[in-house]
Amino acid sequence: MKGSYDIMIVGIGGQGTILASNIIGEACILEGRTVRGAETHGMAQRGGSVESHVRIDGKFGPLIAPGTADLLIGFDLLEGLRYSHFLRPDGKIVLSERLVIPTSVYVQHLAIPSSEELVKQLSRFNLTLIKAEEIAKEAGSVLSSNVVMLGAASHQIPLDESSLIQAVQRLVPKKTIEINTRAFTMGRKVGPGC
Repeated sequence: MKGSYDIMIVGIGGQGTILASNIIGEACILEGRTVRGAETHGMAQRGGSVESHVRIDGKFGPLIAPGTADLLIGFDLLEGLRYSHFLRPDGKIVLSERLVIPTSVYVQHLAIPSSEELVKQLSRFNLTLIKAEEIAKEAGSVLSSNVVMLGAASHQIPLDESSLIQAVQRLVPKKTIEINTRAFTMGRKVGPGC
């Protein structure tokens, strides 16, 4: 038994992937739990991939080995597919229905996959799709989509809902606390396990 609960959070630059991982880390600290984390965000400012590794109750390094993640939270369909090899066979994916086509696809005149094709490729996993942008707009700002996704995935994360909400309120900009709290709650209502 590995002893940790491992979460991959993936998206593209500007979607709030790192903030989402920091919120989980802050919730762990609030509960007195050990947390290890790492992220890769080299070309993120240009629309590149961003990945965050979060290991709750982890005793060793912060990186999650391929095939061992318990949960993948994806802010984009393509990124969800790109990082799906990190999941255990019985792992869960909570994925935004958003699809951002990389610039390189257009530049190289490559075939653009449809959302349906991507979902079909991910159907071998326990997959839940979330209309994160719609919910975020209803909560008050499309910029809260990442917090909607955290709320949706929160049923799968071994932390108290109150700790996650408190972490959201500590880490988002003060002027957006109300919107992000609402976004988390609305996401939680549509997540798997509710």
